[in-house]
Amino acid sequence: MKTNSKKIFIYTILSVIILAILVIITKHFTDVNQPVIQGMVECKTHIASSKIAGRIDSIFVSEGDRVERGTLLYTLSTPELNNELRQVEALRNEAKALNREVDKGARKQQIEAAYNMVKKAEAATSLAQATFERVERLYNKGVVPRQQYDEAKANLEVMSANYQASKAEYSLAKAGATSEQKEIVASKVNEATAAVDQVNLYISDGRVYAPASGIVSTITSNEGELIGTGFPVVTILGVDECWATFNIRENEMSKISYGSRVYGYIPAIDKWAEFEVYYIASEADFATWTATRARGGFDIRTFEIRVKPIDHSLKILPGMSIIIHEI
Repeated sequence: MKTNSKKIFIYTILSVIILAILVIITKHFTDVNQPVIQGMVECKTHIASSKIAGRIDSIFVSEGDRVERGTLLYTLSTPELNNELRQVEALRNEAKALNREVDKGARKQQIEAAYNMVKKAEAATSLAQATFERVERLYNKGVVPRQQYDEAKANLEVMSANYQASKAEYSLAKAGATSEQKEIVASKVNEATAAVDQVNLYISDGRVYAPASGIVSTITSNEGELIGTGFPVVTILGVDECWATFNIRENEMSKISYGSRVYGYIPAIDKWAEFEVYYIASEADFATWTATRARGGFDIRTFEIRVKPIDHSLKILPGMSIIIHEI
């Protein structure tokens, strides 16, 4: 009786062990066959370049540095622009001086000189008038020839014209420049000022600042090197603007929609995190194909989706893998 009980106990233990082994094996094969979707972290890239060509004077950051938006990255040496600035500033100062002179009008000495010319022309005209009248009387009496009469008359006309011209110059000297002349000079000042501002703007482009916050990933040039317009000198990774990209088979797309949430494992930091779908490439041009016709099936298309972490403080970097076991 005891022997039978012992056998039953042994058989029970063996049955439990065999059952446990079967459960472990089943779970193992289930885990092995469970589909795994692996994605990769990407981050936005920002390029820092200059609008002007020049020689790099100083670089203030190194690869791996964390920078904030507006941080000074590097400067360019611009001796040609500095020379041009001095030239346009001289032109502006000249235009301003001319504008002040026009606004102030003629100087006192110029007005007095114009007045004296009027008096001189007036006296000459009076003399020419008296001479003409005397010659005219003599001509009418037949004492002087016609030529002398004509000469006296012509001289009177010339003196009268000079008198009128000197009076006009005197009036202009007192009145100053016309409104049209003032507008022309003022426009010259504005033109010269705009040229100075433009050169200053070019010079300011020689100081290049970080377009966004992030980590300096690459610096492609060194101090003292010449670079062209728009050459990418510093590349910044926006580590605060990262996402993960996955390729999902079309037969699983029914489980995915904008705003869907999935859980993914991040091996690099040994952590699970929740992500939200914000992009789905629905066009065929943005999808890859998986051939399944070998066994008489059909081609399955895969679509790219992108997800962002719900926890914005999650520290993920470009190149990290994210594994999803279940959608």
